[in-house]
Amino acid sequence: MRALVIGEALIDIVERESSTAREATEHVGGSPLNVAVGLARLGREVDFLTHIGTDERGRRIIDYVESAGAQLVPGSNTASRTPTARATVDRAGSATYTFDIDWQLSGTPEVAPPLVLHTGSIAAVLEPGCLATAALVDTYHLSATCTFDPNVRSALIDDADSARARIDRLVERADVVKASDEDLRWIDPTRPPEEVATGWLALGPSIVVVTTGSGGAVAMCAAGTARVPAFDVDVADTVGAGDAFMTGLIDALWSQDLLGADRRPRLAAIGLDDLTRAVRAAATAAALTVTREGADLPDRASLSRFSPRVRGESAGPSDILG
Repeated sequence: MRALVIGEALIDIVERESSTAREATEHVGGSPLNVAVGLARLGREVDFLTHIGTDERGRRIIDYVESAGAQLVPGSNTASRTPTARATVDRAGSATYTFDIDWQLSGTPEVAPPLVLHTGSIAAVLEPGCLATAALVDTYHLSATCTFDPNVRSALIDDADSARARIDRLVERADVVKASDEDLRWIDPTRPPEEVATGWLALGPSIVVVTTGSGGAVAMCAAGTARVPAFDVDVADTVGAGDAFMTGLIDALWSQDLLGADRRPRLAAIGLDDLTRAVRAAATAAALTVTREGADLPDRASLSRFSPRVRGESAGPSDILG
């Protein structure tokens, strides 16, 4: 009944533009790390496999992961230095990134077979570690539901065609895929994002979700398509929003008892009502996260107190999507 999350952990150096100056702060980050921490904060048991150093920043990451309740997999702190990502946040709250990262993995993690395995982002495309990431997805596919978020970081990609091929291969092995419309426009600029997602669904996943920021989310499964509108919140920044959405989606499917390889047929047969509930839960987690600076994913208690309104609608009982 544990999750295994595989992927990068790093320090986000966040620079914020203001009317007078640019201020920089440091936060623990990394898309897979955010998912690992987010699931742990929601009370899930999580093992996190990554590649960081034993320097001060690495120790900060370890403390952050463990304080959330997740466990760092042995061998995760063998890097020569801890990776960093410099995020520049504009006045609208949108972030752009530059990276200093070395991504490597070796061997099989010393963990029990997980119920769910999640990976994505840099871990899926950056050599040499992306090769080991793909191999571990193959290994754990026998026991676990596999979830994937490409979360494309184009600044790190030298060979776009190779990266797209690696993303396609992980989509084929995944049971649940979440991607932003920006990701999909980079992956295939010749087709609309929903058309790309429809093609992915035909490759094997049970669920493919496209997030569109203020446009909400579109989720596809064998039963059809579910659309969930965005929530109306005051945005501090969008750092970690997609990771919070992915976390909320995994957690919701976990609560519906749809995770694990033995439940793969049930996940493939998910109905639109259950899918809509799961996506609404994911959107709620993302909406709460963007009201906070940095990738500060919520715990169960804060989620239970959060009641956002659907964007563009007046307050009312039918507008509150928990």
